[in-house]
Amino acid sequence: MTCSLTGCPGRYEDRQIAHTMRLHGQVIVVDHVPAKVCDVCGDTLLSLDTVRRLDALLHVETSPDATAPLYEFASLTIG
Repeated sequence: MTCSLTGCPGRYEDRQIAHTMRLHGQVIVVDHVPAKVCDVCGDTLLSLDTVRRLDALLHVETSPDATAPLYEFASLTIG
């Protein structure tokens, strides 16, 4: 399938991505989410079934498999 963005000559490929969501102010990252990703511009499409499963995940009390630090861009200093 060709990319849906005007002017992009790319084609969508099946890949697994890390998808980021927010819930009650917390950042949640779900790894290995199936998606179609444009091989030129990186535009990402999720199927309706995948979106429904991600939404259902937000309503289930589960513990994360791992945690990672979260940096706030506005508070970063360089040098």
